Amino acid sequence: MTSKTVEVGDIAPDWPAIIAVVLGVTAFSVAQGLTYPLISLSLEGRGVSAATIGLNAMGFAAGLAAATLLLGHLTRRASVDKLIIASLCGCSLCLATLAATSSLPIWFVARFALGFFVSMVFMLGEAWLNTACPDRLRGRVSGLYGAGMCGGFAAGPLAIPLLGTSGGLGFALLAIYIALVAFLTGLLTMGARTRPEPSSTRDLFAFFRHAPILILMVLMFGFADIAAISAMPVYFVKSGHSQAFAALSVTVLAVPTALAQPFIGVLLDKLPRRRVAISAAAVAATGYLAIPLVTSAPLLLALFALIGAASFALYTAALTMLGEQYRGSMLVAGSAAFSLAYAAGSAAGSGATGFLMALINPTAGPLGVGMVLVVFTLIFAVAGRR
Repeated sequence: MTSKTVEVGDIAPDWPAIIAVVLGVTAFSVAQGLTYPLISLSLEGRGVSAATIGLNAMGFAAGLAAATLLLGHLTRRASVDKLIIASLCGCSLCLATLAATSSLPIWFVARFALGFFVSMVFMLGEAWLNTACPDRLRGRVSGLYGAGMCGGFAAGPLAIPLLGTSGGLGFALLAIYIALVAFLTGLLTMGARTRPEPSSTRDLFAFFRHAPILILMVLMFGFADIAAISAMPVYFVKSGHSQAFAALSVTVLAVPTALAQPFIGVLLDKLPRRRVAISAAAVAATGYLAIPLVTSAPLLLALFALIGAASFALYTAALTMLGEQYRGSMLVAGSAAFSLAYAAGSAAGSGATGFLMALINPTAGPLGVGMVLVVFTLIFAVAGRR
């Protein structure tokens, strides 16, 4: 196991590797952003029950979990660039399968495999990004990475009205797109000079012990992010806004968030990174607490966009601080730990916010998220003084 490093070398950036990772995460984000609603809408259009659709979505989550547990074993058997290319090819094959057949059992298998391969691209890409990047540019590169991720998530659902939900055209075109990204990644890796070191399950558990604050940052990002995407549109409808406004709020959340991340990256390179992260958490907390006080629709959308940018800034900061503080096998372990923390935070954010709105009233949703973020901000600020 390679432990925490005090001083970071000022290496030259490995641009082929960085471009390959950003391309890969954008493809991952488009695939996830499109397939989540597209699969659900396709199954619903075929008369499949809501319970079965939910089970199918759980197959994707099971694939994510399997990838996390097997990550260390796979990195000891093959290099990261080969694993990323193989995973992109696997994603393309899964999407082609969804386009070619309507068999529900096969869709369950394909959804599990898609979750597995997508998660591999995500975790290995983050480790490689930090390996390929000098610390003086780490925040800006992480910001570009975050912009690609947010942009992909936003672009995916926007393609559904153009491609439709039947006939498999959307899955087929996405399969071709991912295959092209795999080909370009293969070309780029030929010129790359860096590779992350293999990891292990032991490193994964060690990272949880060594970096509780980074884990908590990602946990809070997942909590706030999913609460905004899944629970806040419900709050808007229950508080008197139209369904069209609720749908628009998700788009308004995604686009400014993507545009803001490169600027967050500049701040992370120019200012103390922990201070930027604390400020982002405080802004997100204040935004959630202010939602019930705002009645103007344009101001509410602007506030929602600010919440999205600040919440995602927590992840951009955590990714930057991961590369700043850790080296070797701990980078892969940290990326895997981030994946688990995000999954836990998103599950808690969606479930807890919905529970509060049902148990008390709709206003309890944003106020509850805001209070959780206030507590985290205080914990983070106190921990930074030690």
